[in-house]
Amino acid sequence: MPRVLITGASGLLGRALVKEFTKASWEVLGLAYSRAGGVLKKVDLTDSLAVRNVLTEYKPAVVVHSAAERSPDVVEKQEGVARKINVDASSLIASICDEIGAYMIYLSTDYVFDGKNAPYKPGDQPNPLNKYGQSKLDGEVAVQKHECSATLRVPVLYGDVEYLEESAITVLFKVLLDTSQPAAICDYQLRYPTHVQDIAAVCRQMADLYMKSPSAVKGIFHWSNDELVTKYSLMTMMADIFHVKSDHITAKKEPTGTPRPYNCQLDTTALSDLGIGQKTKLRESIESCLQPYFEK
Repeated sequence: MPRVLITGASGLLGRALVKEFTKASWEVLGLAYSRAGGVLKKVDLTDSLAVRNVLTEYKPAVVVHSAAERSPDVVEKQEGVARKINVDASSLIASICDEIGAYMIYLSTDYVFDGKNAPYKPGDQPNPLNKYGQSKLDGEVAVQKHECSATLRVPVLYGDVEYLEESAITVLFKVLLDTSQPAAICDYQLRYPTHVQDIAAVCRQMADLYMKSPSAVKGIFHWSNDELVTKYSLMTMMADIFHVKSDHITAKKEPTGTPRPYNCQLDTTALSDLGIGQKTKLRESIESCLQPYFEK
């Protein structure tokens, strides 16, 4: 039974990764920190000795590095702290993977692009607009110095959240349900929300292929759903699904706050050509994710 080590295993994507690899008969070790518990091992990824110890002792065939500071607003305010996870820890894990002969999948973001020339292929020139995108790009560069690695860029994610704020998609439902507060919602930036179960399936398929043909899945890859929304159009979809009022939300056509790219649609052809991929329909799956938080 092949071994996989998953960082960020208590997070939204991490939980989906643990579930997917376990279902596919991999031996799984999940690392977490702030929400460690149960079968997850508590490891501080900024503690280089602790990271080295767990990797060299477990000796995984594959490491999926999903731990990250993903909030652009948080990274803008706490750049130094975020870089320790997004860049320094990624570089360290990649170097140790080289030493022990493990394949590393580094989860990156569509925010490495400026959003002006979509759709983006893996080889297109990055140009991040904010510190979050830059930190993930710097992590990519650090990881790609090590031969036995792959970078998987993904868009905004959603799934079976433990609380609505866990995803930038599901948190919109909280705003929708609070009719006491008027809200101006972005109707400018184009997004391609993707279910974490799809990303988990792609990572597992990449790992499976690596075990058979290592050279096939090294380098940079993209995965994304292809259903286009804005935050505003997504909230109107939610209102339609749950038959709730949306009079208190208005469409905001101009971007504000932390700079974000207009359209970072990712070209997924490289993985599709390898027979890798899974795409979950947005409307049906978002209803399933939000239903537990809806009281009629």
